[in-house]
Amino acid sequence: MPDRKKRGGGRAARQALRSAPVTKGVPFITRNVPCYEVLNEEGLSLIENNAETILQEIGVEFRGDQEALDLWKDAGADIDGERVRIPKGLCKKLVQDSAPPEFIQHARNPERSVRIGGKHTVLVPSYGSPFVRDLEKGRRYATLEDFQNFVKLAYSTPYLHHSGGTICEPVDLPVNKRHLDMVYSHMRFSDKPFMGSVTAPERAQDTVDMSKLLFGEEYLQENTVIVSLINANSPLVWDQTMLGALKVYASNNQACLISPFCISGAMSPVTIAATSAQLYAEALSGMAFAQLVRPGAPVIFGNFSSSMSMQSGAPTFGTPEPQLVLYVVAALARRLGVPFRSGGGLNSAKIADSQAAYEAANTLQHAMLAGVNFMLHTAGWLEGGLVMGYEKFIMDVDQAGMIHNFLEGVDLSENGQGLEALREIGPGQHFLDCDHTRENFEQAFFRSSVADNNSFEQWEADGSMDTSQRANLLWKKMLDEYEMPPMDPAVDEALREFVRKRKESFPDSNY
Repeated sequence: MPDRKKRGGGRAARQALRSAPVTKGVPFITRNVPCYEVLNEEGLSLIENNAETILQEIGVEFRGDQEALDLWKDAGADIDGERVRIPKGLCKKLVQDSAPPEFIQHARNPERSVRIGGKHTVLVPSYGSPFVRDLEKGRRYATLEDFQNFVKLAYSTPYLHHSGGTICEPVDLPVNKRHLDMVYSHMRFSDKPFMGSVTAPERAQDTVDMSKLLFGEEYLQENTVIVSLINANSPLVWDQTMLGALKVYASNNQACLISPFCISGAMSPVTIAATSAQLYAEALSGMAFAQLVRPGAPVIFGNFSSSMSMQSGAPTFGTPEPQLVLYVVAALARRLGVPFRSGGGLNSAKIADSQAAYEAANTLQHAMLAGVNFMLHTAGWLEGGLVMGYEKFIMDVDQAGMIHNFLEGVDLSENGQGLEALREIGPGQHFLDCDHTRENFEQAFFRSSVADNNSFEQWEADGSMDTSQRANLLWKKMLDEYEMPPMDPAVDEALREFVRKRKESFPDSNY
């Protein structure tokens, strides 16, 4: 008897490769639904006051940076070695007096520029994975080719608005030089906004210098073209590397995403209120410091919180407690008046399976409802962030498309009310062939590119493919059809020359 799966493979492939649903292709989302709140005024005020108490009584360490200590001393903080104790209200005043409540990150293609803050949401790929995974090759160390593939995939989908940063670590390149290839790849293979290198101050400066070549020096000083991820070393420490990168970007008027990284029970207390207060204190101190470096420097209030297995100590994702932290801190960011960042399609799954899907869906939905403005780790995250998955990327992009549709809210126009359709059809009939349905059917509902909604018999005839197999075909098709966005040849040559000279100016190193 012939093998049914093989016989149906051609039809299965055709089904999986059907065009994705038509989208408006907006450069960012403007939400038309309210944010969900979990605390009232009394609860939020309590968390704010506790954070101010942490800053004043316990303090935050600014390690290895005398300039930072001097800036804090001049601002009125108490300095004890590297410990900085900040009077209540000082950080909040510094941020509210000068940090913009929202800002535009300009892309080299002006139609791709994004507005960060307010009612706007920007969806961004995952960040920082040393490994990648796909169905054929399995789990392996990432290469520059993988990095460029994900830049191309992020460019090719209308549901991600940003090229991201270190989407995966190209470990086939020297540690101290790979940032040059990553930044160039974002600039050349995409025309969406991108993130800069933060692993050393000089690498941050390279990003700024390359951006000057791409945008022009005067334009860069007057406009934000880079977002950088500045992580606190929780609990309550800012290290020399992050401070150095922050100073480079803030002094050049580029955006710093000030983001504590807390695994409750290890890097913060196990309770929701305590973790929220610590996160707020850490983020507030970092955002205030950026204002000391350059008043008016754009900042994003970052948040990354996860729970942990109390049996193994491993981080866990998709659980309810970090989602409550997310809602609390998002509300605090709105009260402070700055843009807010959080993830994302987070999960602990090793492959793109049901655990990956439901944990990622949980975190994506909560981030959407909480009012996240800059959603890092939207697509691709596996294994607690250690792995960037090709199939998982496509599955998450599908979820991102649903976020687009949900945040449009309810259409209350005459067409949305549909009274004419009801008058035309009346009781006891169907709406399949009425004028209203014909006029709206193409965009009436989100059509998933990876879900199968056919009968069992049709699914079996089409090859009995699961979601990851359909996603596998889709990412390959996207790369096959990718077309590089145009760039001025002179600018491209200047960027290549800059990268070449920088690489030649110092020896390779693995740190």
